[in-house]
Amino acid sequence: QVQVVESGGGSVQSGGSLSLSCVASGTIFYIYDMKWHRQAPGKQRELVASITRDKFTDYADSVRDRFTISRDNTKNMIYLSMNNLGREDTALYYCSAKVQPTSGGDIKTYWGQGTQVTVSP
Repeated sequence: QVQVVESGGGSVQSGGSLSLSCVASGTIFYIYDMKWHRQAPGKQRELVASITRDKFTDYADSVRDRFTISRDNTKNMIYLSMNNLGREDTALYYCSAKVQPTSGGDIKTYWGQGTQVTVSP
């Protein structure tokens, strides 16, 4: 079994900063891409940022230059540093990990339960 757990959400005023963390644990042979997604009330889930094992990154246009995704392969963790937050960033933030649990095993994407980020005026 593989578990993905996010942490670090909270409330912040507009213009402020927050950092999120995500750890994948359990039976893990190899982790491929890891990603941050978010879902605001009444909206579809959207991809925020992604990072490969080799630490190539990509961002949604709406967060580019404000958010930074990083990764520690030794800890099976990714992070999301968020700066200059606005009310439009209020959402439930999810982490996903593309994992091969065992050598030769099926590759599957695992999701966390999410961590809430609320930005007030």
